[in-house]
Amino acid sequence: MLPNTLDYSDDITCIDTEQQRAGMACCYLLRGGDRYAFIECGTSLSVPGLLNVLQQRGIAREQIAYVIPTHVHLDHAGGVGRMLRELPNAKLVVHPRGARHMIDPSKLIAGATAVYGAEHMAAMYGEILPAPEARVIVAEDDFKLDLNGRELWFIDAPGHASHHFAVWDARSRGWFTGDVFGLSYREFDGPNGPYLLPTTTPVQFDPAAWMHTLDRLLAADPQWIYLTHYGRIGNVAKLAADLRRGLAEYQQLAAHYRTDANRHQSLKRALTEHELAKIAALNSPVDAEEARELLELDMDLNAQGLEVWLDRK
Repeated sequence: MLPNTLDYSDDITCIDTEQQRAGMACCYLLRGGDRYAFIECGTSLSVPGLLNVLQQRGIAREQIAYVIPTHVHLDHAGGVGRMLRELPNAKLVVHPRGARHMIDPSKLIAGATAVYGAEHMAAMYGEILPAPEARVIVAEDDFKLDLNGRELWFIDAPGHASHHFAVWDARSRGWFTGDVFGLSYREFDGPNGPYLLPTTTPVQFDPAAWMHTLDRLLAADPQWIYLTHYGRIGNVAKLAADLRRGLAEYQQLAAHYRTDANRHQSLKRALTEHELAKIAALNSPVDAEEARELLELDMDLNAQGLEVWLDRK
């Protein structure tokens, strides 16, 4: 069975990586002449579906030149090793802080296992294979990559994670932002616009760095943002302002519950209610009960990340 796909303009295809539910996470297939690149690749469990899309579209595996995870969290990069095994000409393009974790993913595996538990970890991410060091390209800040005549520009983009970059595609005037422009699930879209929330997943939330990253993203005057969670969104300046406000409100909530005896549960509950109020204000078609269920994991992870930030402060 093929995963859901959506073809945008400028030779960009959004492919659902089928993590937990449809519409939660995606990757992008970009074409430059007769060569292609994947931006993000999901988990190891996502790889068969991505390969099926290539086969269905008559794209040979040898035509894939690059696999480009925006950062090395496993919902973005867990499938890298398996992808490289299946794509003989592909090079991995990765942030300098993430390269060693792709070559030797043992610390990534240990860290994610500590968060999710071994059983849940295996069910969510499958087997995580190492990337051959000889096929790794490290993308420093201001790195430029030629995809057969289609230039991609990489900037260091901390805030959500220190091993995060964003990728500018001049052809579409769009940024591929991983998690550093937040999450925007399409189910929540309503007549008042798309819904956007910050993602403060453990363990490297840095609000000051995030503000600087947003400044750099907006300086390019983008028409589009290509989110991993989920799909393409426009009206970038307004949504950036919404994201800034959301990040400030998250910090205030975290500070309020800093010394709470049941800090995690109290903070998670407060974050959830905060997001449900935003969804209601957008006149979203999703009711509160369904929204609470869809956001359960994100709210738990956001609370964990804010707690790590509090303790680090």
